[in-house]
Amino acid sequence: MLRTEWLDRLARVMRYLRGDHAFAQLFRFALVGGSSNIAYVLLFMAMNDFGPLVANIVGSIVSTIIANELHRQLTFRAAGRVGWFTAQWEGGGLALIGLLISTAALAGLEFWASGLGEIAQAGAVIAIMAAVGGMRFLALRGFVF
Repeated sequence: MLRTEWLDRLARVMRYLRGDHAFAQLFRFALVGGSSNIAYVLLFMAMNDFGPLVANIVGSIVSTIIANELHRQLTFRAAGRVGWFTAQWEGGGLALIGLLISTAALAGLEFWASGLGEIAQAGAVIAIMAAVGGMRFLALRGFVF
């Protein structure tokens, strides 16, 4: 009986996470983001013989393309509404804006709070990246998909 209840609850959670409401999309958005970060790291390591700059550019471009397509197909289920090129163009543009915002925020952090310890810096970086990710989610959800 206990196993059946547990399986029923698991099935309900899975149905909930497959829904089209904001929390389910945010959950899938985070999973896609994590997956694309793993793709980035693997590409960076594979391309590192060409130098870190080339590895970073290739990893960033390819992982962004992967993320945009996964967002189109899985996160927002917009494949029938939004074409591949549109998703790449608009999603890539948002990723570039996010990169600029996070870079400016980190530069500002270095300028105005250069004396922060490592833990505080790491916390600030996490907060900045979370804010940029949240803005990207809202922009993708509201304007792209």
